Amino acid sequence: MIEGGHVKYLVDKVAIVTGASRGLGRDIALGLAQSGAAVVAAARTESESQTMPGSIYSTKEKIEQSGGRCLAVQTDVTNEESVSLMVGKTLDAFGRIDILVNNAGIAVYLPTVDMPLKRWDLIMKVNLYGTFLCTKAVLPSMIKQRSGCIINMSSFGRKTIDPINMSEGPPLGITAYETAKGGIEQFTRSLAVELSKYNICVNCIKPERGVATEGLKYIFPERDWQGWASSEMMVKAAIFLAKQDGAGLNGVVSGAEELAELHAGIAPWTDTTAGS
Repeated sequence: MIEGGHVKYLVDKVAIVTGASRGLGRDIALGLAQSGAAVVAAARTESESQTMPGSIYSTKEKIEQSGGRCLAVQTDVTNEESVSLMVGKTLDAFGRIDILVNNAGIAVYLPTVDMPLKRWDLIMKVNLYGTFLCTKAVLPSMIKQRSGCIINMSSFGRKTIDPINMSEGPPLGITAYETAKGGIEQFTRSLAVELSKYNICVNCIKPERGVATEGLKYIFPERDWQGWASSEMMVKAAIFLAKQDGAGLNGVVSGAEELAELHAGIAPWTDTTAGS
């Protein structure tokens, strides 16, 4: 079905997107909604600040203004009770969960020698533990319905490439962040094997280049962002992966460009017949 210029691949699907108050999470939530999914915007931020725009309610407003359905739920992904309450509200509102996008993340840019343990713990809790807790919370519903799609987010720094197309290279002091993302990548591969018998797929996206998010621009206001990626390709890759199940693409850790290469050099999201 095509509506408003968008192919409605995900009609009757329900998607949870964590970290959906701003940046890439917000953009993925909007993209899934435009593809027909009912979206739960889950994040901690309920009110916009002067320094950082965006909140779960502004994401909800954008989705509803474009004709989509959205439930905004304040969620701390490091807190098991908070995550459980968010999943319960999702089921109460929509009756099912088809897609989980584990996007919530945090980075502290400090060299390892200067990294306090509490900061290291925070990075692990938000990125790695948060991915685990949200995944664990949605699994009973997905296993019961014998279908589901989990999409995890990694980082371009986890790819052994020389970022020569970036004017200043990656930010320094990201060892803890990349360590957490490495855990997420292995979690993706192992969980895909574990859950395939339930027709649940688990995949992971990482950008080929750094994504110039609002958070990075706030932390590094003087940086030259030439050569950094926008969120557009990541959103398209997320929509493509959201259409998968256990019999489709599964256990893949890939960039959006690599997904295109797997399909003979043709970006899979350009196929306007699939799922229509």
